[in-house]
Amino acid sequence: MTDETPAPDIEIVVPVHGEAHVLQASIWRLHDYLSRHMPVSWRVTIVDNASTDGTFEVAAGLAETLPDVRAVRLDRKGRGLALRTAWTASDARVLAYLDVDLSTDLAGLGPLTAPLLSGHSDLAIGSRLTRTSRVVRGTKREFISRSYNGIVRTVLSTSFSDAQCGFKAITKEAADRLLPLVQDDSWFFDTELLVLAERSGLRIHEVPVDWQDDPDSRVDIAQTAKDDLRGIARLFADLTRHRIPVEAIAEELGRRPLAPEARPTFRSQVIRFAAVGAASTLAFALLYLVLRPLLGGQAANFLSLLLTAVGNTWANRWFTFGVTGRLGAVRHQVQGLVVFGVAWGITSGSLLVLHAASPQASPLTEILVLTAANLAATVVRFVLLRGWVFRTRRAAPDARRQALADPASTEADIRLEPVK
Repeated sequence: MTDETPAPDIEIVVPVHGEAHVLQASIWRLHDYLSRHMPVSWRVTIVDNASTDGTFEVAAGLAETLPDVRAVRLDRKGRGLALRTAWTASDARVLAYLDVDLSTDLAGLGPLTAPLLSGHSDLAIGSRLTRTSRVVRGTKREFISRSYNGIVRTVLSTSFSDAQCGFKAITKEAADRLLPLVQDDSWFFDTELLVLAERSGLRIHEVPVDWQDDPDSRVDIAQTAKDDLRGIARLFADLTRHRIPVEAIAEELGRRPLAPEARPTFRSQVIRFAAVGAASTLAFALLYLVLRPLLGGQAANFLSLLLTAVGNTWANRWFTFGVTGRLGAVRHQVQGLVVFGVAWGITSGSLLVLHAASPQASPLTEILVLTAANLAATVVRFVLLRGWVFRTRRAAPDARRQALADPASTEADIRLEPVK
């Protein structure tokens, strides 16, 4: 391929690592399908990332014998790195990728790329989790996939259904703006790219796919899961601390920011609140065990609940209800202490009842009773936090227009106006 070759409409990247045994058959099949069925110009780029089994030699041979196929060699491993490198260097209008095992039916390529070529959407993803998708895979991988996507939706407040299907496309314009902000170079690359795109107001088109599991998959599921969870935590922290300029991207690309919709849904709030509550209950129990011999039951209960209440309010403000920035932080803590007073009344009442019924109750019995009381108080706490402490409404139109016109405004000031 020469430099004078016209830029294709679509560039399809196939990242490979240690795939010498299947690469040739897969690329022949892909090339044949594109030649027969793809009505626009295309190019296939095989990106070998640090293979040691002769994969690049096979890729180079394919590039020499098949038109519109080229091979790139990287000396470092990472699927995200392979995609970033190829997409950054590409001159195509639309950039796509698919896994070398071709687990996804190639008939989905047209529906995947058409909305991007027409200008309707900015990204397109194949989804194995829609009602009309047809998927063949084992129970273990199905459970892992659904669990992972559930975590992504809950923690990062996303709306797309399948973050990791190896069948995606993006416009060159969107890729050029988003790729410099994506930090991961491995399997979390897809998820991070999609989250940043959605937060930036880009339109994501989902295509139900036919997908069959590759029994020869060499992905280290345990290590990938650990890396993905670390990636979710990092991305969540970066977004809540406004380290990523998603609003600026939306403005540059002519998209309306989706900040209001980025707040956690009710379902996500319940799940997050439960996680914070579980951590708080455990912290309370440990503190009580330490303080009771020193202060006695009631005092230990009060101090343990007070300390965990402060941390609970902070965690729920940031993690459960998505409220960031300093605006209202002190007021929220004061209101949180009122909620603490209600919870303390419930737990203290449970201790009074216990001691009245059994004056010689053991510390273990006290902990069990207090734990049960805390669970009851949790429901009351959630209702008060959601309906009173962190109750918010959308910013008024004039305030929103003023905030969007002022780049110095914080995201919290733009999207939320506390109810007085």
